[in-house]
Amino acid sequence: HVQLVESGGGSVQTGGSLRLSCVGSGLTSEINCMGWFRQAPGKEREGVAAIAIGGATTYSDSVIGRFTISRDNDKNTLYLQMNSLKPEGTAVYYCVRAYTAVINMDVVEFGYWGQGTQVTVS
Repeated sequence: HVQLVESGGGSVQTGGSLRLSCVGSGLTSEINCMGWFRQAPGKEREGVAAIAIGGATTYSDSVIGRFTISRDNDKNTLYLQMNSLKPEGTAVYYCVRAYTAVINMDVVEFGYWGQGTQVTVS
């Protein structure tokens, strides 16, 4: 059974930074694309960033230059470094794992989701 557990969320002031972590377990393959989605109050979930096994990344236009996604395959851990946070970044952030290795941020391609971690920017 695949489990993804996020940590690192919290409350920060505008312009502050947070680093989210996600530890995976029960994974039989480590080649799948992984990423982060978020859901703000009253809105649908949206892709934030994704990363392939080789390190290629893609980002939402709204976070380019401020957020950095990375993964440590040996530790089965995914990270999201968030700098220059804005109030619109307030959301529940989800660690996600895709069905395949193809890099993307299409919600239907991600079959495994963590429980989420709350980020509040004020």
